[in-house]
Amino acid sequence: MATLRIPRKYQSLIILFQFFLLIQTQLVLCYQYKVGDLNAWNIPSSANKDVYLKWSKNHLFKLGDSLLFLYPPSEDSVIQVTKQNYNSCNLKNPILYMNNGNSLFNITRPGEFYFTSGAEGHCEKLQKLHISIGGGNGTSYDEADSPALAPSPSYTNVFGSIPVQSSNSTSASSSGKVEMSVFAAVGLLFLSLFIGSTIL
Repeated sequence: MATLRIPRKYQSLIILFQFFLLIQTQLVLCYQYKVGDLNAWNIPSSANKDVYLKWSKNHLFKLGDSLLFLYPPSEDSVIQVTKQNYNSCNLKNPILYMNNGNSLFNITRPGEFYFTSGAEGHCEKLQKLHISIGGGNGTSYDEADSPALAPSPSYTNVFGSIPVQSSNSTSASSSGKVEMSVFAAVGLLFLSLFIGSTIL
């Protein structure tokens, strides 16, 4: 069996490349988000009626992530609906119906996703969620499509804590994309050097 012998001058490049690969794998992890960061998917309290709207705006979702809806299955459900049905709270003809109390929605494509409770009257009480997954071209949903966000006073959330992401979260995600591009460029450079040296 032949052994691949790497010239000494390229050994440090190989170690550097392996280091970049290790870092890159840490940057492409997917996350599972508990919807609203709440104990249950249910009707928001009057003190926190925009909980799902605020929650979705404070998270940057990406392909491969998933949404976990927790609720008592005998009392509620989750349906994925069209934008029109989301805005009008029409529960008929859902795209997807989930009712097991531990519903997981996997984000497998870019676009707009609209969810609401499948229980009558819950959508009208703002138990609904809209998320936007940007595509490769950086598209996202129009702010005009979402309800206006009125300023709210400080209050205790009866459902649980809602972590607020720092204002530089968007720039952090952009920086992650740049870092991944740099890693890819370094990897291609390494491969071209390595392949070039083995051919010569």
